[in-house]
Amino acid sequence: MSQAHTHLSPDAIYPFDARGVAKRFRHAAIFGALDSLQPGETMRFANDHDPLPLLSQIAQRYGDRIGVAYRQREPGVIVIDFSVL
Repeated sequence: MSQAHTHLSPDAIYPFDARGVAKRFRHAAIFGALDSLQPGETMRFANDHDPLPLLSQIAQRYGDRIGVAYRQREPGVIVIDFSVL
């Protein structure tokens, strides 16, 4: 039996460390990653600052199709789960 989509991660959580992406490409890379997620999958986003403008853009672009849950919110270390609902 073949599957149309195979998870690379058994728990369907995929890391995305924005600190390693050049600032000029960062939002495009994040949206590309979010667009590639299937329902039930999560992108675990790491950054060095709270991405409030990005969160606003995600809300405008995806509405309630993307869940947002902070996993860690400390100065210099932000981890957010973006989940496709």
